[in-house]
Amino acid sequence: MMGAYQAVDFIELDAAAREAELHDLRFRSMIGREAWALLPTAVQMRFSKRLSGVAVALYRGRVVRTEHSRLGWLLAQGLRLIGAPLPLSRDDDVPAVVCVSEDAASGGQVWSRMYGRRRGFPQVIHSAKRFAGVTGLEEYVGRGIGMALRVEPMADGLRFVSDHYFVMIGWWRWRMPRWAAPGLTVVEHHDLGGGQFAFDLELRHPLLGRLVAQHAVFDDA
Repeated sequence: MMGAYQAVDFIELDAAAREAELHDLRFRSMIGREAWALLPTAVQMRFSKRLSGVAVALYRGRVVRTEHSRLGWLLAQGLRLIGAPLPLSRDDDVPAVVCVSEDAASGGQVWSRMYGRRRGFPQVIHSAKRFAGVTGLEEYVGRGIGMALRVEPMADGLRFVSDHYFVMIGWWRWRMPRWAAPGLTVVEHHDLGGGQFAFDLELRHPLLGRLVAQHAVFDDA
């Protein structure tokens, strides 16, 4: 009888090892197996792609609208100093492309977003998602600046909510106090069916209100 239990254990471990080899299970581990199972299959596939070596995930679509308050627009322009992580233009209905690849330095993912503009070259935003820190996920935007993210399941996708912002210089790390932070960043991924999904970004300050909002729609490549 003991041998039968051991055989079952080995089979389950072998199946789990094969699944981990074929799929990236880190996002699933953050929200739990039960919550993951309730997500649309398309969302599970997008966030479990094994991206290593030269593997790349591409999504193309369009920015439906981008909104800034006056202070939000000034903040977006000022952040050019660290690579312009917020949308700079208010142009609506412009092309967009997202490329996701491996971050070889950390084993995480590099997200590159290209947003078209009515005039001039498109804006390109780079960030690295690293599976580290107290929340298990951090997004680096440049010059040692990043934010820790909490991942929350939704009925039709995933929500990424900023927990805190930080600055790193070498091994030194400073957690930015809330009064000095730009506000709460919320990014939502909504599955629309038919191989499409919506990307919604909002930056909201507790006193100044909504600073930046963006809504874009993408297709699975």
